[in-house]
Amino acid sequence: MNPSKENDQTDQDQNNTDKNSTHATENTNTVKDPDTWTTGSEPMTGAQHSYLKTLSDQAGEEVDETLNKAEASKKIDELQHKTGRGLDD
Repeated sequence: MNPSKENDQTDQDQNNTDKNSTHATENTNTVKDPDTWTTGSEPMTGAQHSYLKTLSDQAGEEVDETLNKAEASKKIDELQHKTGRGLDD
């Protein structure tokens, strides 16, 4: 490996800190409003259905099988707040 490339890699490693990594994840599309999702009107995913089932059981509610992706995301958020499950401390 030539020295200049090695120094570039070292600089890159030093810049890859937890602070920088955390900052990068704050701007991901995981924080978009479900109402703005381009695929929000598609049927909910299998993972959403499974998690909704878990949360609904814990909350004592029935799962609405007709929810789309955006609606399922909102319901998951609602049930997480209701049950306290899956929320950051």
